[in-house]
Amino acid sequence: MENTNVVNPTAQSADTPIGINQSEKQFALIVYILQAVSIFVGITSIVGVIMNHVKSGSLTDPVIQSHNSWQIRTFWWMLLWSALCMILTTVTFGIGAILFLVPLVWYIYRIVKGIMRLNDGQQI
Repeated sequence: MENTNVVNPTAQSADTPIGINQSEKQFALIVYILQAVSIFVGITSIVGVIMNHVKSGSLTDPVIQSHNSWQIRTFWWMLLWSALCMILTTVTFGIGAILFLVPLVWYIYRIVKGIMRLNDGQQI
């Protein structure tokens, strides 16, 4: 009689992340690093988002696709909020400059969260 309750040791559970494409993972990590460096050298985030847009059509791994989308949205929202803060700072003769901290903290949060999820092999 056949036992149907035998557990297959090679089967993965639903919480175990399936191996992700390592070259695509490395690409996503490089863009996260470019975004992080852009806090000090602003131009690197522009390089990162260009890389994201160029590579977005050829990514095959769904985990990396989610990170790519996250990185693109992070860049464009940060650009929008920075422009609004700049306008507000100009209109208020510099008083609004403190508001730049809000998008900066949000930007750092998005980078850190993305790197942690990427490191765990999880979608974002």
